Amino acid sequence: MEEFFDIPTLIVIGVAIFVLFRLRSVLGTRTGNERTPLQRAQQRADQQANKPASAPEDKVVPLRPAPAPRAPDADAERRTLKLDAEIEQLSHGDTQVAAGLKAIGEADPTFSPKSFLEGAKAAYEMIVTGFATGDRKTLKNLLEKDVYDGFEKAIADREAAGRKVDFTFVGLPKIEIAEAELDRRDARIAVKFNAEVVQATRDKDGTLLEGNADQVQTIADEWNFARSPKSRDPNWKLVATNQLS
Repeated sequence: MEEFFDIPTLIVIGVAIFVLFRLRSVLGTRTGNERTPLQRAQQRADQQANKPASAPEDKVVPLRPAPAPRAPDADAERRTLKLDAEIEQLSHGDTQVAAGLKAIGEADPTFSPKSFLEGAKAAYEMIVTGFATGDRKTLKNLLEKDVYDGFEKAIADREAAGRKVDFTFVGLPKIEIAEAELDRRDARIAVKFNAEVVQATRDKDGTLLEGNADQVQTIADEWNFARSPKSRDPNWKLVATNQLS
């Protein structure tokens, strides 16, 4: 009996009891209601089938919406209609003049035949008045250099001779565009003027040399104006003159 319960045997028994106790605490005990591996697999399948479907991840890169068709430029359309109406009115049926004005309008979006003609009227009065009174400053701003040089020389010769011009601008009853063209550099427009003036030239003693201070007379000129369509300066300059009568 003493040999059966020796020290080594007791140690082995103790270790076996300890291991059994740890296995029981970790694994627990079976109750008879445990599910078999097949049942557990079926349960997981049922749970997966009943799980609400999550929204699929949106991995599609949205394309940029196609731009909507651009509406016609209303301002450009109005301008074109206005330009065409002015050309029809001011070309007086001259197809060459109409074509020239159209080309200038297409090259220069700011061009208006009507506005140009109004400016030409004002320029004509300022130039003929400036020439009569010897206003070099006004003339220099309105004339191309070669034309200014010719006007300035005539003024200087008149002053040297002691002559004086009495001048009154009465009106401009008729003005029309005679020619219009667009070359590689400039737009050019020739304008015919029929003006009414009162003018009398006297010598240094006051003797009347030409004209009549008490009578309105009609003068006719054809002047050529030019301007680069690309210039920021909106002003046209007189580049040539031709006295018709």
